[in-house]
Amino acid sequence: MLKLTKKADYSLIALKHFALRQRETGEAVSAKEVADNCGIPLPLLSKLLQKLGKNGFLVSAYGTNGGYRLARDPGLISALEVIRAIDGPIVLADCFTEHTTCLHSGRCTVRKPLKRIHEGILSLLSSVSIKDMLQESDEAEKIVPPSLIALQSAPGAPSTTSSLRK
Repeated sequence: MLKLTKKADYSLIALKHFALRQRETGEAVSAKEVADNCGIPLPLLSKLLQKLGKNGFLVSAYGTNGGYRLARDPGLISALEVIRAIDGPIVLADCFTEHTTCLHSGRCTVRKPLKRIHEGILSLLSSVSIKDMLQESDEAEKIVPPSLIALQSAPGAPSTTSSLRK
């Protein structure tokens, strides 16, 4: 089963948080703030931030308002790059790797379709940026589920959707 590791998941969450804070304030963000706001254990997050820094996603900012900043525009950081930096290559099946041989490769009937699926996954991950993740969050906040709209028209219900989201 293809599944993101917690480390890759936490890294994407952290980078999204950095992008959000940069958009809002332009200031560096401390590891503690990210850990507290995103629910990521600080020791693990600290190791991930170091790795993200070494791979060119973050830069350190020293001083009283120190912390980390994105090293690049969030629109230029793809989910695929982040996942590969944290977890290494994404492998759907061993027969796609250069160093693995499969005993069934001569008679395998699903290698080509699986390779297309693998390439599609890689293409999708490379097409989603940290900026895209921010925009999708912004759009999700604007959507009010039909159940809340029904509550809104009930007697004594709040009159605006913003009060329902708080």
